[in-house]
Amino acid sequence: MTEKIIPLADQRYLNRIPIVPAHLEAPTGLLADTRARPLHDLRISITDRCNFRCVYCMPKEVFDKDYPYLPHSSLLTFEEITRVASLFVAHGVEKIRLTGGEPLLRKNVEKLIEMLAALRTPDGRELDLTLTTNGSLLARKAQALKDAGLKRVTVSLDALDDAVFKKMNDVDFAVTDVLEGIEAAHRVGLGPIKINMVVKGGMNDQEILPMARHFKDTPYVLRFIEYMDVGTSNGWKMDEVIPSAEVVRRISADMPLEPIAPNYTGETANRWRHADGSGEIGVISSVTQAFCSDCSRARLSTEGKLYTCLFATGGHDLRALLRNGNSDEEISTVIAHIWRARDDRYSELRTANTSELKERKVEMSYIGG
Repeated sequence: MTEKIIPLADQRYLNRIPIVPAHLEAPTGLLADTRARPLHDLRISITDRCNFRCVYCMPKEVFDKDYPYLPHSSLLTFEEITRVASLFVAHGVEKIRLTGGEPLLRKNVEKLIEMLAALRTPDGRELDLTLTTNGSLLARKAQALKDAGLKRVTVSLDALDDAVFKKMNDVDFAVTDVLEGIEAAHRVGLGPIKINMVVKGGMNDQEILPMARHFKDTPYVLRFIEYMDVGTSNGWKMDEVIPSAEVVRRISADMPLEPIAPNYTGETANRWRHADGSGEIGVISSVTQAFCSDCSRARLSTEGKLYTCLFATGGHDLRALLRNGNSDEEISTVIAHIWRARDDRYSELRTANTSELKERKVEMSYIGG
C-alpha cells in the first residue's frame, strides 16, 4: 500500500493519507506485523490539552498561553472514535486505553466511555477499557466513569512531597488532591489502580523510597517509569535517566523485593513484589531494557492519526478516510496493511544522542503515553 503526503492546516508532524488498496479484505481477528507482534492494544488520545505542565511531557516554556492547540473541529468526534475502535477490535484489539493530554478535560467523556464499553470482541467478550489520568478531576468524576463502563484507571503521581510534586507538575497542584482522586476511584471499583511515577534524575528521584513506603500496604500497584525521550520539547538527556535496575536496588535495600511473572505477553512493566507479601511494584524500562520485541500497541492521536510507535515521527491519517466517505471495509483494510508493514523498534536502536536527531518525534501530549 502506498500513501500520499498532503499538507494539512493543523499538521504538526509528517502525516500520510493512506491510499485504499484495490483488494479489500475482511478482518480475521488476528493481525501481526513484520516482527510477528500481534495487534492487541489501542491507545486513544482524546485531547491534546492538559491542566498540568509536567516537565517531562508539556514543559511550560513550550506549552505556554500562546501554544496553538487543535481546534475542536479537528478532533475526532465520539462517533468517529467508536467507529475506528470497532474496526481495531475486529482485528484483535482487546484493550483500549483513553489518554491525552488529560482525558478527563474532554467534555462529556463519560458518553464516549459508554459507547466504547458497548463494543465486543469477535467472540463476544467485553473489552478491557481503561483510562490514564493525572488525577486532578478524578474525585468528582470517578462514579460517573464507573457507571459509564470504565473498568479501571492509571493515575500519574510523580512525588509525595508537595514541593517536589508541584515542581514536577509546574501548576501548583497539590498531592492531596490526587490522593483523594485515587481513593475515590478505589471506592467505586475502578481497579486494580496503577500509579505511575516518572523518575527524572536530580528532580524527583529522592521520592522513590517515600513513594514505595507509602503504597506498600495498599491495593494499588506503584510503577516507576524511566524518563523517556518522547517528542522534542522535554530536553531529554541520558544522564537524567535513573535506570529501573537502580530503582529496584534502592527499594530492595530498604524493603526486599522478589521478581514475579508478567500478567501477559507484551506487558510494559517488569513486576516485583515485596518479599513479605505486602504489595507489588513495577518498573518500565523503555530506555535501558527495551521491550520493542513484544510491543502490541497502536496509538490513535486526538485528530485521528494512527501511530505504530510511541517515538514515531509521523502517522497515518485515518480521519481523512473517515471524513471522505470511505467504508468500514476500506478503512479496516488500510489498518491491516499499516500494521502488517510495521517494523518499529526505536527503543532497541536508541542512542544517547537522540536529542540531536533532526526528525521531530511526536509529543507525548499529542499521542498519549
